Amino acid sequence: VQLQASGGGLVQAGGSLTVSCTASIPTFRNTGMGWFRQAPGKEREFVGLISGNGAYTGYADSVKDRFTISRNNTKKMVFLQMNSLKPEDTAVYYCAAPGRPRGIPGRLQTQYDIWGQGTQVTVSS
Repeated sequence: VQLQASGGGLVQAGGSLTVSCTASIPTFRNTGMGWFRQAPGKEREFVGLISGNGAYTGYADSVKDRFTISRNNTKKMVFLQMNSLKPEDTAVYYCAAPGRPRGIPGRLQTQYDIWGQGTQVTVSS
């Protein structure tokens, strides 16, 4: 079982970027997924989540209305589309999954057992 995040990069404030996560989880379509981020010198924090069937999403207040999570269960991929980026969005972004299939995961890091390696997103002012 493995998660691989990709798509990070450097973008100007106000710009957009989409990061992806490819999963090798046999029960992927039944597994809700989460996105977290960790800025330099700060603790890792919740960004958003998506249910296994993609019908439900939830977001942190700091990114709500700017970020959108989607998934492609055929390709076993999850996407985090980030719009209106701000310098404070600069962080390493991680995708995560619970150890057992759970339709709608939680917002706590402790509810996730499988983590990708992270992808760096840098927003310049």
